[in-house]
Amino acid sequence: MSNQRIKTPCVGLCSTVYGDLVCRGCKRFHHEVTHWNGYNDEEKHAVWMRLEVLLVQVMTAKVEVFDPLCLRAQLEQRQIRFVAQQSPYCWAYQLIARGARVISQLEAYGMVLLPEFRDWALPELRDAIDREFFLLSEAHYERYIAPRFLSEGLQARI
Repeated sequence: MSNQRIKTPCVGLCSTVYGDLVCRGCKRFHHEVTHWNGYNDEEKHAVWMRLEVLLVQVMTAKVEVFDPLCLRAQLEQRQIRFVAQQSPYCWAYQLIARGARVISQLEAYGMVLLPEFRDWALPELRDAIDREFFLLSEAHYERYIAPRFLSEGLQARI
């Protein structure tokens, strides 16, 4: 299963169908979710890169990946899907997202929590990471995407 290519950021928890402008599951924008299958490789890559940059920003503030090869081996052994071309910090997120309730020693996975998060339970940290990732995606949408849609809508009326 972990060797299968991941073709979409979708995690099966889409909130755009309920009207969210940013999906609470995969953090893509509503128009990206809707038009994903029509995107070319370059457009898809741009979305993947934005998501990676934001997630790495969140993760590097909370964990240190000291052994990416160990982390990768653990993900493969546990058949946790991950994008091999992404940062090991994205892999770390996949591990925490899927194993927060069963992992007791992160060091065995090639990573440690930064000192200010060492007292946190992994499920609590996972939820905090997910919230922060969503907030960053939402802020990105509001800063860079929403104004463009507004101006394009005004130009269409003229």
